[in-house]
Amino acid sequence: MIRPALALALWAAIAVLVVLNDIVGDTWIAAALSVRAVEWYKALVPLPYIALMAIIHARRTAGPHWLEAALVAALLWPSSTVFVDFLYARLTFDEDPASFLNRFAFWWGAPYGLLVLGLFVLPLVAGALERKTRR
Repeated sequence: MIRPALALALWAAIAVLVVLNDIVGDTWIAAALSVRAVEWYKALVPLPYIALMAIIHARRTAGPHWLEAALVAALLWPSSTVFVDFLYARLTFDEDPASFLNRFAFWWGAPYGLLVLGLFVLPLVAGALERKTRR
């Protein structure tokens, strides 16, 4: 069953975690680590939490329309989380869009793309695994 309200509620939890993680990374962690290490911290720490939210979403939307439900989450979560993360950077550090887009510069080792990729892939993988285990 497709449950957009569930996908939205789980996204809100993800967005809060990502912003809080960014705050911790930009304040406490940044004092002890290099800039690149902080970027890796901010990209990798939320991934297990996102996987947990994807599993919850997959279990609640299991059924004949699991793929549509997983696609709702897979399309909503990355785009809106990037937007919220941009708003955080813009309001906190007055960061312009060009410098925010530098987070996606994987050619110099920026890990932010892994977070966005995880937000896209994890709902689909969790939904597929949930369907396979229910057979």
